Amino acid sequence: MAAKVQQQQQQQSSEQPSFFNIHVEGVGYLNRVRTIKPKGKKGQEFMACTVAALRGASSDVAYTKFDCRVSGAKVQEIVEILEPHVSAEKRVLVRFRIGDIYPEAFTYEKGERKGQTGVAIKGRLLRIKSAKVDGTAVELPETETEAAGA
Repeated sequence: MAAKVQQQQQQQSSEQPSFFNIHVEGVGYLNRVRTIKPKGKKGQEFMACTVAALRGASSDVAYTKFDCRVSGAKVQEIVEILEPHVSAEKRVLVRFRIGDIYPEAFTYEKGERKGQTGVAIKGRLLRIKSAKVDGTAVELPETETEAAGA
């Protein structure tokens, strides 16, 4: 009996694709909300943003910037709600989850560092759990898991 169960589990695992996930969760400031239109016919346009994640002691905060593609209808809806505040240069603080992070090298095209190589941390913005604009909480639409009580 145990051998049959093990064989069924092996069949199921071989039929289902497996993934390795990296998730970053934290608190940070939402910046640079924009629509990216790929050049030529390389793909569809998509929403992107930057999250400046807070790290370190609260008395000496440091930031790590993530350049994100906004992934999923619910988080896109939330970013669209927050975008006018970002455009008005208000401080939009969010609790977030970013997935699939990876580094990408680029060359500075202007400024003091023109011609030098830099590195950006890219990822997919998967979720915004809560948000505050200039210290005031913003009511956001519930996600499916929050509505189910999870």
